[in-house]
Amino acid sequence: MKAIKDILEYPLLTEKSLKIRTNGNQWVFKVKPDATKGQITKAIEERFQVQVVAVNTVNVLGKVKSQRGKTGRRPQWKKAYVRLREGDGIKDIE
Repeated sequence: MKAIKDILEYPLLTEKSLKIRTNGNQWVFKVKPDATKGQITKAIEERFQVQVVAVNTVNVLGKVKSQRGKTGRRPQWKKAYVRLREGDGIKDIE
């Protein structure tokens, strides 16, 4: 199995992720693109000592940008929505 640092990159702290956190006890993380749901579950449980109920992942496509007449693409990345057991929370991020 990969190390936790090879799976989780950082938590996403946007307006949408904060709203999801308060309403549905879900946390949003940026993860490595090759990480699986099982690896993400184990990494979250080991790192934060919480019980994960479900993991949903989204592959985010990079935007096409142009600068000085040349077009390029930003890199693709993966986002994981992690639902925790009722009553659990991640104290390090709050």
